[in-house]
Amino acid sequence: MSALPLALTRAHATERWRDLGILLPLVVWLVYTRVYWILQASHISAPLCPFYYFTGHPCPFCGGTRAFAYMWEGDISDAVRLYPLGPALFAGTIVAVGGLAGGIVTGRTWTPRLSALQWKLVGVGAVSALLMSWALKVFVLGN
Repeated sequence: MSALPLALTRAHATERWRDLGILLPLVVWLVYTRVYWILQASHISAPLCPFYYFTGHPCPFCGGTRAFAYMWEGDISDAVRLYPLGPALFAGTIVAVGGLAGGIVTGRTWTPRLSALQWKLVGVGAVSALLMSWALKVFVLGN
């Protein structure tokens, strides 16, 4: 039986700081997207995407913030319409926050155990998913 691709091990101080450095921006992002509609109505949300501003076409990440905001409301269809990867990234962010917070509290850290080939496959899969999402956004779902 082979080892699992993800192990929960005792964390050293540097790993705990790393996990905290990943956790805090994720929590800030979730809070920002939770109150996004209030911020947008007050005209104090993040500026428009520079890629979209200059080209008139959405970048591979356009719609992500609004997709997360719709996910907070439970509106999966609008989230997918705005950013096809949005619901999956939202769920992954929630799981990551829970895992990182749990690890920090218990003094543990999550350690990936992947071979070089597996890391390449993860990278190819992530880039492929991003390109597929972008193609759907540009050619099917519209701006």
